[in-house]
Amino acid sequence: MNRFEFDICVPAAHPALPGHFPGQPIVPGVLLIDHVLAKMLQLEGLELIRLKHVKFSSVLLPEERAQVVCEVDGEQATFLVSSTQQSTNKIVASGKMLMRMKSNESLDS
Repeated sequence: MNRFEFDICVPAAHPALPGHFPGQPIVPGVLLIDHVLAKMLQLEGLELIRLKHVKFSSVLLPEERAQVVCEVDGEQATFLVSSTQQSTNKIVASGKMLMRMKSNESLDS
């Protein structure tokens, strides 16, 4: 099993934020998932087959730093996104995915 950790911090100027939600922006869940998948591809050479389960437990605000922990065991991958606010740890999102090694043909494209 491979385990890796990294941080996410979405800048307040990110183009997805003004419409999500006007006046009180939050980081869209799809943007969080995109960051997780991009890192899995970069570090593990994996690509997504399908999301098996994703749960969004609390919001992530612009400029708020979140910690991501991913575990990959064969084709199964899990992730947990959390953040610490005022000394309190909160779970932002978690999920399970079915992955596969990206083919060399795809890597060369």
